[in-house]
Amino acid sequence: MTGNRIADAHPDTYLAPMRWLIPFLTCCLPIPALAHPHVFIDTGLEFIVDEAGQLTHVRVTWAYDELFSLLQLEDMRLDQDGDGALTESEQQFLTGFDAQWMEGYNGDLVVTAGGAPIALSGPLEPHATTEDGRIVTTHLRAIEGGSVPAEAISAKAFDETYYTAYDVTRPVTVSGPATCLLERIEPDIEGQLAQMQAFLLTLDAEYDLEENDIPLVGESFATEILISCPNT
Repeated sequence: MTGNRIADAHPDTYLAPMRWLIPFLTCCLPIPALAHPHVFIDTGLEFIVDEAGQLTHVRVTWAYDELFSLLQLEDMRLDQDGDGALTESEQQFLTGFDAQWMEGYNGDLVVTAGGAPIALSGPLEPHATTEDGRIVTTHLRAIEGGSVPAEAISAKAFDETYYTAYDVTRPVTVSGPATCLLERIEPDIEGQLAQMQAFLLTLDAEYDLEENDIPLVGESFATEILISCPNT
């Protein structure tokens, strides 16, 4: 988990869809400290478009991996009976634990229109629950300024440091006009890994990550979602 979102993040991981990257990132590194995922989140996105074809909000769903969820629930003394389900009061207590963002944190979500970045609000209407023992949260991001035309919209969920790995495996939808179109562009995993390996082979054991630029690889592994509502 990025330090920008949750102050007390756990460094352990649980196996998830993109977790096969860890063996590559660890066995091929000439230096052990290069970032690799510590938290895994299955992500869903809902793009809310009004009748005028304007994008007004994006609702984000995060489903945390099993181990992070277990440790977080234990830290907060929730689900004491271990049945994987929360009472209403426990849900209320959990809600908002990942919505306390530091100033400047982008919510690990980058949305653009025609290539220009769209400013989004902080998290609104947070909600938290559990599904089969996993913490699942939602929050709403409003378009700053009210709205933008829902044309040539691009969205990527990623942590640039790759401390958190986002996998867009939950539903991606558009709420609004039926003419809106969605397209997924999956990352070139093999190509990105080849580039990373080529970079790593240029380093030696004396490479000081604190004094040199650490490669920010998160976006390289991000799924891109394209939205267009051309006939509204």
